Amino acid sequence: MRTVRFRDPAGNVRRGEWSGHSDDEIAVRSHYGGRVTIGTETLPPDDVTVLAPCDPSKIVCALTKESDEMVDRSAPSRPEFFLKPPSAVASHRETIELPHGAERITSEPAVGAVISEHCTNVHAEAVEDVIAGYTCLNDLTNHAERGRERELIRAKAFDGAAPIGPVVSRPENVRSDASISLSVNGKSVLTTAADQLEFSIGVLIEEITRHLSLQPGDIVAAGTGDAVDSIEGGDTLTLEIDGIGRLVHDIATI
Repeated sequence: MRTVRFRDPAGNVRRGEWSGHSDDEIAVRSHYGGRVTIGTETLPPDDVTVLAPCDPSKIVCALTKESDEMVDRSAPSRPEFFLKPPSAVASHRETIELPHGAERITSEPAVGAVISEHCTNVHAEAVEDVIAGYTCLNDLTNHAERGRERELIRAKAFDGAAPIGPVVSRPENVRSDASISLSVNGKSVLTTAADQLEFSIGVLIEEITRHLSLQPGDIVAAGTGDAVDSIEGGDTLTLEIDGIGRLVHDIATI
C-alpha cells in the first residue's frame, strides 16, 4: 500500500492509494476529509493537488560524507544529526524558491522513514515496529551558508529545503537494495541504492531515540552521501526510489 494525501477539486483534504506515477489514478479512501466515498472512486492525479504525505513535527537527518567534507572533516564514527523544521517541508510538484542570494545549492537524495507512534529508546532490530512506511526526501543545502554556522539553520532549514513524497509506502514495498535515482531537467545525474546509504535507518532511529522522542509523522532521513551540485532556478528535479515512487519539484529564484 502507498498512501497519498491530496486536496480534491472541491478543496477537501483526503487520502487515497496511489502508485506515485502520473499515469495511474488515485484510489480514494472512504470516510476521510469529511466525505464518504460510495463504491470505488478514483481521481486522476492531475485533477488534484498532491500534499506532503505526512505532517512531521521535525525531520531528523544524518550528516553524510558529502556534508562533512565541506568542513574538512573525516566521516563520523557515529551518526551526527541536524534538524529540518516543518516549514522546510515541500510537496510533490511544488515550486521551491531558493533563498535570496543563494550561490550554490546541492541536492542529496534520502530515504525518509515515517514514524508511526510516539517512541523512545528503540533498538535497531525493532525499528519496523515504529515505522509507518517510507517516502522520498530531497535534502537541499545552501552551501553559501554551510561553513558559516554550526547549527546549519541557514544551510539546511530554509523554506522548501525538504521536499517529501509523493506517498508513504509500506515497509514491505521497499527492498533493502531499492534503486535510488535523481534527474535534473530529465537527465539522470545520480544513481545508487538503499543498501549504499551511509547509515541504516535502524542505526539512526536507535541513536536518535536515545536522546529525544519521535512523534507520529516525524521523519528520520538516511542520505546517500552523494549530492548533485549547482542546482539553480528553472531546474526540475525528479527523485525516484523503487517501491516508493517519483518525487518531482521545480526550483525558482526570488
